[in-house]
Amino acid sequence: MIRLFLDKLKLSLQKRSAVTKNKKTYEAWAAKGYNNSPLVSFVIQSHDKSLQVMHAVRKLRDRRDAEIVVIDDGSSLEHTRRLAEGLTGANEFLVRANDLYENITYDRCLRFVNGRYVALMQDDDDFASLEWTDEALRLFAEHPDMVILGGKDGQTVVFDDKERRAHGGPFDHAGGFAFVPVVNRAPMWIDRQLYDRCLHHIDYSFAPFQYDDFELCLRAWTVGLKVGWYDAGFTSLSVGGMRLWNNAFTQTQWERNSRTLYNLYRDKIEEILAKVK
Repeated sequence: MIRLFLDKLKLSLQKRSAVTKNKKTYEAWAAKGYNNSPLVSFVIQSHDKSLQVMHAVRKLRDRRDAEIVVIDDGSSLEHTRRLAEGLTGANEFLVRANDLYENITYDRCLRFVNGRYVALMQDDDDFASLEWTDEALRLFAEHPDMVILGGKDGQTVVFDDKERRAHGGPFDHAGGFAFVPVVNRAPMWIDRQLYDRCLHHIDYSFAPFQYDDFELCLRAWTVGLKVGWYDAGFTSLSVGGMRLWNNAFTQTQWERNSRTLYNLYRDKIEEILAKVK
């Protein structure tokens, strides 16, 4: 309470003295170049990977019609500080969460961003150039009913009736582009207009992570939208966070969520596969 009182007294004195330090003006705001209608939103999930994230951010900045959102999900203070100091642009945002994981943080940020197309990314993603973004936008324009485009793996879903579980399986998608039953992150592109109109959310019953990306894809097919795959050409800068921090937890989530996915889609998968073909 004493600190609050002293700070109140200091601010009161600053107000009376007409302090000019950090004074706000319209000109200063306009000079920052904020874009309220970006074409693309890059959303990067990060935990203690600030060096890798900033490496990617410096490349993503070359896309002038984009905004960049970094989710700092429970990082240590060293990494939080590096991200806060590095994200200096008017169209760059740092969202702090406390180890909530992908399901919740991606879902929340899909409501936060303004881009028409959203690229959900991971903190170990790397790429040689931004050609992967140009190709994604071209494919969305070519396929206006495609709501999700994955750049990593295109898969099918295999249902084990004995164990009552579902898991990913190989799907023949030779070539540069194909419609597929499901894709996993990252990158996972989303047409936000179609998402907002027809999908609305990432299914919270899969929280905090594992198979929510598969569920979103399967749900897209059931509402008459499409899921595509292309080769984004990503490489990894380090070991992925799930493998690095959460081996035992990942197994637990797989066991739980594989059953959840089975129960939701076992009776719908044949109809979905018929749509893919």
